[in-house]
Amino acid sequence: MYRKDQLKRRKSLVREIVEWSVSLGIAVLVAFLIHSYAFTPELVHGKSMMPTLQDQNKMFVNKLEYRFAEPDRFDIIVFHATAEEDYIKRVIGLPGESLEYRNDILYIDGKAVEEPYLDEYKAELTGENLTEDFTLETATGVTKIPEGKYFVMGDNRRNSKDSRMIGLVDEEQIVGSANLVYSPLSDLHFVN
Repeated sequence: MYRKDQLKRRKSLVREIVEWSVSLGIAVLVAFLIHSYAFTPELVHGKSMMPTLQDQNKMFVNKLEYRFAEPDRFDIIVFHATAEEDYIKRVIGLPGESLEYRNDILYIDGKAVEEPYLDEYKAELTGENLTEDFTLETATGVTKIPEGKYFVMGDNRRNSKDSRMIGLVDEEQIVGSANLVYSPLSDLHFVN
């Protein structure tokens, strides 16, 4: 009788270990899939997106959004700038458009476009322009943005390595859209 009870307890223990192992394996697999295909954490390096994003902010990047839709103007995206480094910038120009900046105003296909996310930053610069004058052609050598390409800039226009220097971003380089700053907690906010 004692031996039967021991055998029963061992079987029960083995069954419980197997169930926990399977559950843990499934949880690890789900976490891997979410990280690989849906959301990934990203650390902001530098000051090119200030004041919208601060150096060392931690945020989640939505990797699914652009599998079903194209980036929109003013989306904040993460993209592979080099094999080793990702950049975080704002989409300014879309495929098929021409653009230029004159007197700190964005013109898309000759029409002025407001950039409300820069209003507060511009107000701090009394009598100075945040964005220097340039055209798409002087910055990239093309007059219209080709299909599958995007013109991106940092919000801190005076301190941003963006399409003015690195050229247009190919849609294949785009990792996803910045969605939520989660660290430090004092900076917790949805990105727009």
